[in-house]
Amino acid sequence: MKTLGTPLSPQATKVMLLGSGELGKEVLIALQRLGVETIAVDRYENAPGQQVAHHARTITMSDPAQLKALIESERPHLVVPEIEAIATPMLQQLEAAGTVRVIPTARAARLTMDREGIRRLAAETLSLPTSPYQFCDSLAELQAAIDGGIGYPCIVKPVMSSSGKGQSKIDGPADVKKAWDYAMAGGRVSHGRVIVEGFIAFDYEITLLTVRAVGADGLVETHFCEPIGHVQVSGDYVESWQPHPMHPAALERSRQIAKAVTDNLGQGLDGDASNGATAGLGLFGVELFVQGEQVWFSEVSPRPHDTGMVTMTTQWQNEFELHARAILGLPVNTALKSPGASAVIYGGVEAKGIVFDGVAEALRVPNTDIRLFGKPESFVKRRMGVALAFDADVQVARVNAKLAASKVKPRVA
Repeated sequence: MKTLGTPLSPQATKVMLLGSGELGKEVLIALQRLGVETIAVDRYENAPGQQVAHHARTITMSDPAQLKALIESERPHLVVPEIEAIATPMLQQLEAAGTVRVIPTARAARLTMDREGIRRLAAETLSLPTSPYQFCDSLAELQAAIDGGIGYPCIVKPVMSSSGKGQSKIDGPADVKKAWDYAMAGGRVSHGRVIVEGFIAFDYEITLLTVRAVGADGLVETHFCEPIGHVQVSGDYVESWQPHPMHPAALERSRQIAKAVTDNLGQGLDGDASNGATAGLGLFGVELFVQGEQVWFSEVSPRPHDTGMVTMTTQWQNEFELHARAILGLPVNTALKSPGASAVIYGGVEAKGIVFDGVAEALRVPNTDIRLFGKPESFVKRRMGVALAFDADVQVARVNAKLAASKVKPRVA
């Protein structure tokens, strides 16, 4: 973007987000601070991002006809996928026709919309280290894959899901059917397909936020945030902290792997690296397993990452601001402001229009802040907010973030 227009004018710079949950909401806020006109799209009305955008639209984003009609009627300059369950072949058609520019590219959106595309790219095309894996289309195939070499323990995930839904660890034969059924229930769409991964005895896992942004010479540069450590339960993030201490060799290897993946995903149409010097801009959440100096690639999201919410208290430019700036062709700064941590606030109840007690008590915990996402409906394990804490000692920040989160009490009004 050489210039930025004024919202709600003929000169407006228009950005459409496909998916407007809590992460999309923060991206929309970051875009609005730069004077961008925003269009928030989601599958249900009053999604968090729709509450702050200039325009709110509700469609089934996996329906190609609905997606095409909306993009053609709104004519945004940029389309930013924020979830996986999108009709990515249609995005590729619209991008190829020159109708719209997709962030980071339509090809990247397609490859990362399910675990099969990105795992095959990483392991088979780029020859990056990953856990052993196999894709299975039935319970019988899953059992055969385990017996044929994957072994126990292992991890089963739907090929398409969000926030770890449908993911489980199998410790023995008695767990196989339960894991298959859980994966089928947790997938974003009914694929009937899973990935089973051999278990790696890693020391820890990190998210390495990786940013592709335009440099002063007009070419793409890769920037890295400090590594983010996190705890997941059944594949779902519950707390994160930054920075996570790493052996220098492991950190360097992590950056090499993240750059290899994001360089490839940043290529233009059909993987053509010459398709524009500024193709594939934006922030990527690269997940890695680490043991000593060894690093394995796990997954990548071509968008802000849930574990990266910690950057709202740790960095001068948080992950959402980095994403907004990068996709607009603006300079970025990944510098750390302070060590810090985040902890999830769960719904705890099944109800619509809940209320939150204990907010004042949470904010009395030293150096803390909270975000309540504004989701119209609560579920027991739905992420309804996040507590943030900063401290020179990251362990103190972790304790305070969890303490603040525990004091927020959602309930039925």
